[in-house]
Amino acid sequence: MADLRTLVVGAGIAGLGAARALRQRGLAADVVEREPAWTHTGAGIYLPGNATRALRALGLESAVAERGSLIPRQRLCDHRGRLLADIDLTALWGDVGPCVALHRADLHELLASHDDPVPVRMGLPVRRISQQADTATVEFGDATDDRYDLVVGADGIHSTVRQLAFGTCAVRSVGQLSWRFVTECPPEVTTWTVLLGRSVTFLAVPIGRGRVYCYCDTPTEDSHRPQSNDVNGRLAELLTGFGSPVPAILDTLGPDCAVHVAPIEEVTLDGWSRGSVLLVGDAAHATSPNMAEGAAMALEDGLVLAEYLASGDGIARATARFQARRTPRTQWVLAQTHRRDRTRNLPPSFRNAVLRRWGQTIFRANYRPLLDPP
Repeated sequence: MADLRTLVVGAGIAGLGAARALRQRGLAADVVEREPAWTHTGAGIYLPGNATRALRALGLESAVAERGSLIPRQRLCDHRGRLLADIDLTALWGDVGPCVALHRADLHELLASHDDPVPVRMGLPVRRISQQADTATVEFGDATDDRYDLVVGADGIHSTVRQLAFGTCAVRSVGQLSWRFVTECPPEVTTWTVLLGRSVTFLAVPIGRGRVYCYCDTPTEDSHRPQSNDVNGRLAELLTGFGSPVPAILDTLGPDCAVHVAPIEEVTLDGWSRGSVLLVGDAAHATSPNMAEGAAMALEDGLVLAEYLASGDGIARATARFQARRTPRTQWVLAQTHRRDRTRNLPPSFRNAVLRRWGQTIFRANYRPLLDPP
């Protein structure tokens, strides 16, 4: 399989992770990205233990830890900041890996450039995919084309590859609108901290270098999305009555602080492969971020795919084995996101009582299967 011609479409976490994993197995890949340059508006990222295990396999764990902030605990509080549950992440994940948070731009830079950089052709969208018996011809936005043995669609929730090869969108709104931003970290935020209101959730995670990544969501329809000039005001309105550290964080939101607002969506498909095309990461199985497993699932995808491609059993068998192995794990994560949403949408007094009594048990159950290797 050393002469296998592979195209990876999308140079985000899934695409760069897959390219690095393939390279480790002696398999080259072309990588293209439709965007001319990367922007990471309001973007921090929390990496649970199985994500850092995947980064360790890619030789990036130490570099990522140096860029970010170690997250030893997860604190669940009511909207006033009163503690409901305190999860010891070191005990939860054991020797799987530490939990780390950092700016998404830092993670992306390391995946792209650390040690042996991954060559990426930026600003090159895919326009058409036509499949032959054992190959696929890809037409690009610059009017060129090329033939590949395997096209890996790693181009996110709104995947062009999925639309071209599968003819389906597969994206479903989960009925939540999110606000994301990075700002100055107040001294009281020392670890992953979430405050749960009646219908509003606010998360603050230190990401190193004096910064905090904040995420807020609320049930809503897309029609209720705030206008761009009302984003900060609407966010402050949603968080009225929230306790520390929310007021201190909101005080840092000046006009130069970019708040990214977007609906939360998930992707569900019966199959991830079609001939010589395979979907990975969010293009195949995006979920709500409440499990923080998107990056982990994407990185694991790349490692497992590279393992099967390197086995020499052929594309069809490799992609079939990949899906058979990865589907139960990604479906577990999807099911847990739904379960978590149901829990936090319980009446607040009942939800808070449940988390005080069983919060530790719930968290351990959510992640237990993910302690095992992918």
